[in-house]
Amino acid sequence: QVHLVESGGGLAQPGGSLRLSCAASGRDFRLAAMGWYRQAPGKQRELVANIISGGKIVYADSVKGRFTISRDNAETTVFLQMNNLKIEDTAVYYCGAISGDGVGYWGQGTQVTVSS
Repeated sequence: QVHLVESGGGLAQPGGSLRLSCAASGRDFRLAAMGWYRQAPGKQRELVANIISGGKIVYADSVKGRFTISRDNAETTVFLQMNNLKIEDTAVYYCGAISGDGVGYWGQGTQVTVSS
């Protein structure tokens, strides 16, 4: 069992920045991938950015050049630096992870609101 806890959401103005963190905990776990997804009202949950074991990084086209995903050396915490935020970035952001044995986990979500 892996537990994911997000932090760092909030309110930002257009053009502003926010930084999200997601810490994974559990017993004897290994993660194959860890990243961020978001769900805006009335829309499906979508990938924002993901780090796959080995270091490959994938970004959604809508955030390329503005968002940066990173992780700590222990590979149990991922960060999402969000710069030049746009109103359309408003959503609940979820941390998602897949364990080495293929089980998926979600965090509880953190609200990001971009508004002037």
